[in-house]
Amino acid sequence: MNAHAPLFTPHWHAELELGYARVGDASRPVLRRHKGPLRVQKHLYAEGPEVCQHIIVHPPGGIAGGDRLDIDATVGTAAWAQLTSPGAAKWYRAAAPAFQRLRLRVEAGATLEWLPQETIVYCAAQAELSTGIELEGDARLFYWDITALGRPAANERFDAGHFQTRLEIRREGTLLWHERQRVVGGDGLLDSPIGLDGQPVFATLIASGEIDAELLERCRELPGRVRGDLTQLPGLLVGRCLAREALHARAWLIELWRLLRPELLGREAVPPRIWST
Repeated sequence: MNAHAPLFTPHWHAELELGYARVGDASRPVLRRHKGPLRVQKHLYAEGPEVCQHIIVHPPGGIAGGDRLDIDATVGTAAWAQLTSPGAAKWYRAAAPAFQRLRLRVEAGATLEWLPQETIVYCAAQAELSTGIELEGDARLFYWDITALGRPAANERFDAGHFQTRLEIRREGTLLWHERQRVVGGDGLLDSPIGLDGQPVFATLIASGEIDAELLERCRELPGRVRGDLTQLPGLLVGRCLAREALHARAWLIELWRLLRPELLGREAVPPRIWST
């Protein structure tokens, strides 16, 4: 064997395209196209026909170097889709970058809840994620993400590799939110008080709409094992937190969702059963 021959690293290119439409009094999946190891389980109606819940599954269980995941979802006029995941997404140690591209489109009168479980980025992973969300008219959005750098329970710090993300939210083509971040393994910001302050987990919540000062204060006073806060911007509510463990960040986000969903989306919060398994 030639010692200088390039190593072959198998990789997956997976694609998932979803579409939802309002049919009578129900939100129905009208498009489900996939390529490679990316699927949705059977659609569920835990809250009745108005809210269609799908669980996005990546059967390999983790993302390795060279892998690419492309997810597109369109929620049609007046439909309501709630998308979540069965467990943590794992980005493994790799010699080459892996990629995820997420494109979400929400038409006028429609609602999208994007509520995945946490993303775990192993030490020496090279994870690059890009998310674009387009809102039309009075479309409503409730979005969160949770990221854990390294595996604290295994005494693994994020000392090598990188984690890179880009998030853009637009309404009728007008940019509402633009965020880019790049965290390099071993960087001083991991422990700096102006960075992650030694906390390996961080989470973001972004919801369309505005709430009154009383509800905002109730959200800020929620007990929890995180350091977090919320900010009301014109048309967007933004929450951030730092935590020692992903489950603490997820618990904080779920409690915020319980408080905010009735006000912003007009429905009581019914946690998906998959969150309890």
